[in-house]
Amino acid sequence: MSRAELRKEWELRIDKFRASGQTQSKWCADNNVKLHQLKYWLKKIENTNRISAPSPKWVSITMNEQDAESKNTSLSLQINIGQASIEVKPGFDPSFLADVVRTLRSLC
Repeated sequence: MSRAELRKEWELRIDKFRASGQTQSKWCADNNVKLHQLKYWLKKIENTNRISAPSPKWVSITMNEQDAESKNTSLSLQINIGQASIEVKPGFDPSFLADVVRTLRSLC
């Protein structure tokens, strides 16, 4: 049996296992499959699917100066860390914000 055929066979087995609702041990016993083989193929197929997943797409946003100036007074960013909430507005001090975030993380 070729590698591609073997993989296809295991993909079908894994689909049947997942649809069964059984534990790995029970399914393996009922289907005459070794538990370590099922675990191996579950991991192998999961890792392959993770690698072949499409990468995220980024969208660029452009804003003209007139829009930026008119909205500049209402722009803010809300940051929640645990129960704390921080509102950041244009002109903030990045190093001060970093210190505050670090402190809040250490408390959570």
